[in-house]
Amino acid sequence: MRYQQEYRDPAAARKLQHAIAEITTRPWSIMEVCGGQTHTIVRYGIDELLPEKIQLVHGPGCPVCVTPLELIDKAIEIASRDDVIFCSFGDMLRVPGSHRDLFDVKAAGGDVRVVYSPLDALKIADQNPNRTVVFFAVGFETTAPANAMAVWQAKRRHIDNFAVLVSHVLVPPAMEAILSSPTNRVQGFLGAGHVCSVMGYEEYEPLAEKYHLPIVVTGFEPIDLLEGIYRCVRMLEQGRVGVDNQYARAVRRGGSPSARGLMDDVFQVSDRKWRGIGVIPRSGYRLREEYQRFDAEHRFSVEQLQVRESETCLSGMILQGTRKPSECPAFGRECTPEHPLGATMVSSEGACAAYYHHGRFREATAMES
Repeated sequence: MRYQQEYRDPAAARKLQHAIAEITTRPWSIMEVCGGQTHTIVRYGIDELLPEKIQLVHGPGCPVCVTPLELIDKAIEIASRDDVIFCSFGDMLRVPGSHRDLFDVKAAGGDVRVVYSPLDALKIADQNPNRTVVFFAVGFETTAPANAMAVWQAKRRHIDNFAVLVSHVLVPPAMEAILSSPTNRVQGFLGAGHVCSVMGYEEYEPLAEKYHLPIVVTGFEPIDLLEGIYRCVRMLEQGRVGVDNQYARAVRRGGSPSARGLMDDVFQVSDRKWRGIGVIPRSGYRLREEYQRFDAEHRFSVEQLQVRESETCLSGMILQGTRKPSECPAFGRECTPEHPLGATMVSSEGACAAYYHHGRFREATAMES
């Protein structure tokens, strides 16, 4: 396809590689926020094309990975009920809970279904009025509009056997949590383009000013990322602060007003726990009071369920950018895609999965031997 190849052109990549090398005079640590960007970086070896002075740090931009352990256990408890049809995107089914995952529930006879849209789950609810259909509403701001639409339609159409288990998290508060940490080493960000296509990038501007650093909104193809890195390094070298938009073909400063309006109608901002990180204030969404009857946690009385994270899994450090997956002692040994300890090894956007599937596990093993 023309537009795909345009952003994967080897000659353009080499040109950007040389341009980055020419302007780099100091060591810089840049975090890509999105797990999709991490997979592109690892798949195409973008980090290996960069000057040694530039280090790419992987951020918490995988919503599956940051879904807290107790919410997985809540999903498992709800999905195990005979009167429930539990619907989810496929990447949530293998995320480990305390003792099992949603695939185990399905194997034991639970009605767990993979859907491709929350509106598919709403349709199932409409077709099965005698059972409660629960959709696992996971994601950043990117998936929130569709999930909000499903709840809005359920209320409007009086489909009261529909509910959502909400695990929506917001990117800017997570970035601020990283920047305010005493262990922070991030000097610039590559912003998640798909999130900004919904929300815009206005809310990133105060963050850039407060912490005196550049944020470059970036796409997901190799050329997008190399250009985003080039723009970020140029701003760092020049001492410039602010937000730059590399992904102008999809992102506007104000985002999508219609999507944001729908989200504001259905959701309200709340504190949210992130797996491996802890509670980040005002970093997530929950349903507004007028939509509470569609809240699965409230409907099935599982709000108070609390569990303890694995002490072996270092996914929290990986999500905060203080460790690389290959630096985890369990990586590729006790923790594999077939037997994962944490969600970062399972999710299609997880950093551990990216390292494992694109050969970084073999490299780490070779270095040890």
